[in-house]
Amino acid sequence: MNPSAQHVAGFSWPVRVYYEDTDSYGVVYYANYFRFLERARTEWLRALGFDQVDMAAGGHGFVVRSVQGEYLRPARFNDALEVRSTITAVTRVAVDFAQKLYRGDELLFDAMVRVVCINPAHGRPVSIPADMRARLAPQPMPADHTES
Repeated sequence: MNPSAQHVAGFSWPVRVYYEDTDSYGVVYYANYFRFLERARTEWLRALGFDQVDMAAGGHGFVVRSVQGEYLRPARFNDALEVRSTITAVTRVAVDFAQKLYRGDELLFDAMVRVVCINPAHGRPVSIPADMRARLAPQPMPADHTES
């Protein structure tokens, strides 16, 4: 890994819970937590200057390979939430994310997500472009984003 490469320590993305995100009890439907995480990863790439439409046109895209999540507390209608993401590992074709969903300082959902770089035209794994891989180097989450 190039020690002079730009590193991204973490990324935070705000999420508001809308009525459509909830079940009949006003609690976020379990599958929607994954939508919140997906949006945060997409916005992180966009903030780094990597547009997914342009990536696909260049023969690169990310798909989720595996996900592990733990529901700790329910999110509810109208909650203001925050997805805090860090990268824990990067290989030639995969990126591992630790993603946590918070309401204020309260951790609601804790997940590990592995995405794999594919060529969208044929759906097979391809190497993550070197410039992107360098910018996605794993870094610890900043101190103000850790749990007590």
